[in-house]
Amino acid sequence: MIQYGKHNIIETDIEAVCDVLRNHHLTQGAKGLEFEEALCKYTGAAHAVTVNSGTSALHIACLALNIGEKDLVWTVPNSFVASANCALYCGAEIDFVDIDVDSRNIDTQALQAKLYQAKQRGRLPKAVILVHFAGLSCEMKLISEILKPFNIAIIEDASHALGASFENEPVGNCKYSDCCIFSFHPVKSITTAEGGALMTNNEQIAAVARSFAKHGITRDVSSFSQFIGEPWEYEQQNLGFNYRLSDIQAALGISQLHRLNEFIQQRKKLAERYQKLLVDLPLKLPAFYAHIQSAWHIYVVELQHHNKKQVFNMMRERGIALNVHYIPIHLQPYYRQLGFNAGDFPIAEQYYKMALTLPLYPDLSESEQDYVVASLKEVLV
Repeated sequence: MIQYGKHNIIETDIEAVCDVLRNHHLTQGAKGLEFEEALCKYTGAAHAVTVNSGTSALHIACLALNIGEKDLVWTVPNSFVASANCALYCGAEIDFVDIDVDSRNIDTQALQAKLYQAKQRGRLPKAVILVHFAGLSCEMKLISEILKPFNIAIIEDASHALGASFENEPVGNCKYSDCCIFSFHPVKSITTAEGGALMTNNEQIAAVARSFAKHGITRDVSSFSQFIGEPWEYEQQNLGFNYRLSDIQAALGISQLHRLNEFIQQRKKLAERYQKLLVDLPLKLPAFYAHIQSAWHIYVVELQHHNKKQVFNMMRERGIALNVHYIPIHLQPYYRQLGFNAGDFPIAEQYYKMALTLPLYPDLSESEQDYVVASLKEVLV
């Protein structure tokens, strides 16, 4: 079965993990700090806080921005549920902005219109979570200009986009946002098995996020409120969580990060090859942009008139495991209970009806890709 996504592990990755197992702390040792420093160097951000998942990174981002009860957060319906759940974890309310038909990212015109309506009603969001879908950055400069006058915080959900760039600068540098999060799930740009990170240029955001990721506990005597003077002393200062990333995972992340550019180049090569091989089929293909270089986490096509379920099943019969990204969040049963309904965000819903994710990962061979394309041609006749 040709999967839609797959991790790439080589001997140097295995050696890095084994070295920690043999010679280092398994958790909260030097490798975690080294990984954070490497992420800062790669992206250009001032601070990194590594955690055990991209979801955890989103949660501590919301906490660090003091999002809580009675606050409102906006994101897009075309994402994994974590992009919205993180606000609910904090007791905030969630709402959505529809997507652009071509980029599948947030529609900036819809964002502006919704902001105008929200201002008229007297209830603006405290933060907007921007999802860089499939590895393609949102229009960060324009969005920053739209949101800045309203003093609305910006969180980049770059779970798909490590290795991408916007206007020749790395996604994750937080030039136009308060913070940016990454995911290191096995099918992402690099993997730590499970893991994530929060990037920011704001020292206070980094400090608060780090605290929430580590039980709310500090051993920094200078920040103690009731230091007694014992050498073993530590202090819990907020109700934090155990979101720590182990040194075993960090070592894998460091090793993988050395090959990130190689991974992205191969993904881009395969994406460009799909564009040429699929051009004559009845499909809407992903858009390319001169000022945005995608990380090509996934390659999504949209059917024009075929039955999606039938195509999905026929491709599986041929040994090709297509996937779907994503069922719109607001259509999930839990979110329907919150008052959302079909028809609320028509562009995202129409996209979902026709979208299929084709196999794309660094180890996908050209012969396998050719087989995917040949099978699509058979199915779409």
